[in-house]
Amino acid sequence: MKSGIVTESNKEYHGYTEAISKSRLSLFSVCPAYFKWAEDNPSEPTEDLIVGSAFHKLVLEPDDFDKEYAVLPMGVDRRTKAGREVYDAFIQEAGDRQIITQEQFDTISAMRDSVFSNKYSAALLKGEHEKSMYAVDDLTQECIKTRPDCYRMVGDKLVITDLKSCRSALPDDFCKDVVKYHYDLQAYMYSNNASKVLNISMENIEFIFIATEKKPPFLINITQADEYVLQRGEALFRDYIGTYHECKTTGEWWGLNGKSGIINNLTLPAWMLKEVGGE
Repeated sequence: MKSGIVTESNKEYHGYTEAISKSRLSLFSVCPAYFKWAEDNPSEPTEDLIVGSAFHKLVLEPDDFDKEYAVLPMGVDRRTKAGREVYDAFIQEAGDRQIITQEQFDTISAMRDSVFSNKYSAALLKGEHEKSMYAVDDLTQECIKTRPDCYRMVGDKLVITDLKSCRSALPDDFCKDVVKYHYDLQAYMYSNNASKVLNISMENIEFIFIATEKKPPFLINITQADEYVLQRGEALFRDYIGTYHECKTTGEWWGLNGKSGIINNLTLPAWMLKEVGGE
């Protein structure tokens, strides 16, 4: 089993299934049965995921970008014979690389420029990039894996920086993304793993997001996870990792009615109850 800091490709990191990541663990927000189905039926990456991954690569590992991505030139009309020939030649030359359009490349290039035009975000991204961290959870003995975008020591503080692409970087909107996409879970898991691997107390770790909009003028929002974000992340982690460990041990992956199978109660939303005279 892997442990400590490991230098490996993103593909190797995601392919190592003996450890569990934030993206897999967050599936327990639905139910264990959904997690098990998703594990057995891997889906193709969405366009948002492809563009987000390409953005990370361009910002964090620009020298390797062309090794993993191929940019389809504009104006290739596959309705014509000449266009099809150009396209077929491009596909052959691209090989196993992920294909993105010129428009997508222009977008992530503008996002990158916006990030590095800000002296604070540029400074936050100076450090160790894309290093995998593996540590064992004390309670369940499950191996946890994390892969910080960037981390560095600033005085006696370890600063972990995570780059996010988003539709809106406005504080209220990004806060909703934090809850919806379990970024609070990520902030805790990444901080906790770094604490163990680097032997640094959680009190001396700061987790910072750089939220970057995917539309002009490509605004960014630099925001630090506070104690409440980390507390919620820890609560989610303990809930999900405990359930994961139990299901893996027993082989029982229950659905929406829970482990006991008890029928759920159906009621109206709180705001609607007031309209019908409820408490």
